[in-house]
Amino acid sequence: MAKETGRKLIAQNKKARHDYHILDTYEAGLVLTGTEVKSLRQGRASLVDGFAQLDGGEAWLHNVHIPEYSQGTWTNHSARRKRKMLLHRAEIDKLVVKTQETGHTLVPLALYFKDGRAKVEVALAKGKKEYDKRQTLREKQDRRESERAISAARRRQRA
Repeated sequence: MAKETGRKLIAQNKKARHDYHILDTYEAGLVLTGTEVKSLRQGRASLVDGFAQLDGGEAWLHNVHIPEYSQGTWTNHSARRKRKMLLHRAEIDKLVVKTQETGHTLVPLALYFKDGRAKVEVALAKGKKEYDKRQTLREKQDRRESERAISAARRRQRA
C-alpha cells in the first residue's frame, strides 16, 4: 500500500473567521480511536461548536462532532467526547499565558489529514464585537465590487 502524502481537508470552521480576530495559528495532532479515524476518512466531521481548552498542562479539544463509524461495533466512540491535542510543551506554555488574557480563546479552524495523520489547526483568537463583524463584511463587499469594476474595465479595454 502506498504511503499517503499531502493535505486532505475533512472539516473547516468558516464561522470562526467571521466571529473572531485570528491572532496566531497552531497545528496539533489528535489522539483518536480507530473508529474515529475511519469516520474521518469517510469525510465526516463538524467543528461548528468546537473549542479548545488547556488544563493540567495538556490541550483538549471539546465539542467537535465526529459521527459514529457506520460499520463500528460495541467498540464505537461517542460522537462529542473530548479529545487530547498533541502540542509541544513550549507551545502549550505560551498558549496558557495568552489565553489567560481577557477575551482570548482557542478555536479549531480546520480538521485534516496530513501525510496520513489526523491534524487540527487551532487558532488563538479574540472575539469580535458586532460592529467589527459588520466592518469586515463591508470591507469584503467593497473589495469584491472593486475587483468587478477592474475586470469589467479590462474586458471593455480588450473589446
